[in-house]
Amino acid sequence: MVAAVPARRFASGLELSAIGLGCMGMSSAYGVPDDAESTATLERSIELGVTHWDTADVYGVDGSNERLLGAVLRRRREEVTLATKFGFVPGPDGRPIGVDARPERAAAALDASLSRLGVEAVDVYYLHRPQRDIPIEDTVGAMAALVAQGKVRHLGLSEASASTLRRAASVAPVAVLQSEYSLFSRDIEGEIIDTARELGIGIVPYSPLGHGLLTGGVVSTAGFPEHDLRFGLPQFAEGNLEENVRKVAVIAEVAARYEATPAQVALAWLLAQGPDIAPIAGTKKRSYLEQNAGAASLVLAGADLELLSGLTPSGSRYLDESQTNVETVVR
Repeated sequence: MVAAVPARRFASGLELSAIGLGCMGMSSAYGVPDDAESTATLERSIELGVTHWDTADVYGVDGSNERLLGAVLRRRREEVTLATKFGFVPGPDGRPIGVDARPERAAAALDASLSRLGVEAVDVYYLHRPQRDIPIEDTVGAMAALVAQGKVRHLGLSEASASTLRRAASVAPVAVLQSEYSLFSRDIEGEIIDTARELGIGIVPYSPLGHGLLTGGVVSTAGFPEHDLRFGLPQFAEGNLEENVRKVAVIAEVAARYEATPAQVALAWLLAQGPDIAPIAGTKKRSYLEQNAGAASLVLAGADLELLSGLTPSGSRYLDESQTNVETVVR
């Protein structure tokens, strides 16, 4: 039996389950959607205390991920802390083809999201990516107006630099920063996390399992679906992947000492980095959800935390041409 996942309270007053549910993969990026299993996973997440759900207007074709969540939210809205995002421009297949963070777009995008989700307000509204030619102060000011209107409870930024966080926080309170962070993605350590903590901003790591690499279940790309996003990630490229699989074996050795899984160890390592960290682990399957939830009760010894922190992945986080508007990538 999996113990209920506890909540973590941030300086802003926002409470998130220590392990959240990233919902993107239910509708895009990692193979063929299975709405029935995804819906069952959403229902099960509430039973397990994984009550922080993360979506975005760009997940799936024509907002299909928000609609998927909306079908469950109609019955269980008060049991869920709901986050969505705007800022990407979706292409015909739903994949982002650009960034549009104009202030006037914030309200229109939110209204569309609220309609698809079937709710009157969201708990967290993120800017999915800062747009370098638009002052962050202008965009956040427009987002703050949505808080005043009662449509949004807390504001968040995704993949923002330390300076962007400071500028945004000078306009309105920012509750959370969502950025990629895992044992194999450490770009936000140091200045960005330090700045977030100085400003009372919580950290929501996405892809905390390294796009599946840290689970130990990926040994090649042979079984990936045709349009899987991992084909474009350097850590999955030939040569790098083989090296990373060997490094994940170290995580598996640690996991064996705790009768845990590599995924649980990777999530437990993140949770141990501070009480203001609440990762969202993406899945569309109940079995993986239950495994991820178990990480909340796993406490790693100091020596194991140190060992894990010393792991260095082979391959950068993104290809250079993929880094546009990702302020947190170390170049």
